[in-house]
Amino acid sequence: MAYDVIVIGAGQAGPGIAAGYANEGKKAALIEADRLGGTCLNYGCRPTKTLRASASVAHMARRAAEYGIQVGDVKVDFKQVMARKDDIIGSMQEGLDDYFHGLDGVDVIYETGRFAGKKGDLFQIEAGDQILETKTVYLNTGTRPFVPPIDGLDGVPFITNQGILALDALPEHLLVLGGGYIGLEFGQMFRRFGSEVTIVEGAPHVAHREDDDVIASIEGFLEEEGVTLVTNHYAKAVSQADDGTIELVVEDQANKEQRTLRGTHLLVAVGRQPNTDMLNLEAVGLEADKRGYIPTDDKYHTNVTGIFALGDINKRGAFTHTSYQDYEIAWANHNGGDRSAEDRIMAYAMFTDPPLGRVGMSEKEARESGRNVLMAAYDMANVSRAKLDSETKGLIKILVDADTEEIIGAACLGMHCDDVIAVFSNYMHTGASYKVMKNALPIHPTIAEFIPTILGQLKPLE
Repeated sequence: MAYDVIVIGAGQAGPGIAAGYANEGKKAALIEADRLGGTCLNYGCRPTKTLRASASVAHMARRAAEYGIQVGDVKVDFKQVMARKDDIIGSMQEGLDDYFHGLDGVDVIYETGRFAGKKGDLFQIEAGDQILETKTVYLNTGTRPFVPPIDGLDGVPFITNQGILALDALPEHLLVLGGGYIGLEFGQMFRRFGSEVTIVEGAPHVAHREDDDVIASIEGFLEEEGVTLVTNHYAKAVSQADDGTIELVVEDQANKEQRTLRGTHLLVAVGRQPNTDMLNLEAVGLEADKRGYIPTDDKYHTNVTGIFALGDINKRGAFTHTSYQDYEIAWANHNGGDRSAEDRIMAYAMFTDPPLGRVGMSEKEARESGRNVLMAAYDMANVSRAKLDSETKGLIKILVDADTEEIIGAACLGMHCDDVIAVFSNYMHTGASYKVMKNALPIHPTIAEFIPTILGQLKPLE
């Protein structure tokens, strides 16, 4: 069967492309091996944020006395927490399914799509027992958890970000392998639900790509909540005892000493790998790097004319918002536009509580850039709104190019910072001088009202 376009993968970029072609009166095939919506809707952003909301309520209830509110013992009904998550996400999944199954011009095919070769100028795509043909292919196959080669791991019932969302009972002691965003978010959530939590990270610190002051604050509030951090340790072996306990042998990178950590559950969260190994790229000569990511130009063209790579697999961002913007850029260019992925200023958030928002350069990157940089940092403990809400952990940091007066980076760790960072991100895209923002009227009492104050304290990096 021939199509005007075939989209393989229904994450945050692909479905919009398929719908766009259909709305032009053309015929599209949308091939998905699992569920529409990709990792974000089904196993990532949205289900984890529903759990985060429940965890935040439990944490706030335990702190109620700080606010003059008396409550009894706080008990977490884990089954109800998971049921709430399933209800909310199920509704979103149903709405997406209904839309695409009711959209004229789009055939939704639940199979693993892979290249079968070429027939003249048509790409042949295998989907189950069907062979589909088209001149234009968009790939949006995303990533899956990377499972490291640890001795014994394949013999124990470990879980990933997908498996942890399907638990029906609260872990007594959750071991988390990986101190990145996924590990930290789940670790804090499950500690608040009542699990003992131990996070193991091979680098000297968790969230190790962030600046030292940001890291110190993150580690501080996690440890204050009772999360055990075992940093600078690598996992060497894992096994399961007769009573079902997971035994994780870790090695200190400083002195090579080993010790055994014990828990009831093991979450492996050490990174992601692209799903391109399932696509049979060689059949059409499509190139990928040694890790499986597909290089593209700024318009998402691959090395094969007619094939585009969107979302996590093009290594231009590993977030829902970057994938969705890939769709927006690709579709604008399909309709005669000239948008470029190179215009993107990377912004992201880590949804611990408090959250971290980041955009542009970090202080580390600014120091290495060779630019003439101004910087100011301000503790959240000095922000009026944070004090009023008793949410004083974190800081705000702003970096400015002294020669162009442009803001080149910002970090915001604290209450509402997942939203506040958009103030900086949106402003940076204008290219305007930081002085314009410094002179703007802020609203009191908010977190963002201190941005002009912070900009007034810029000093050269020492």
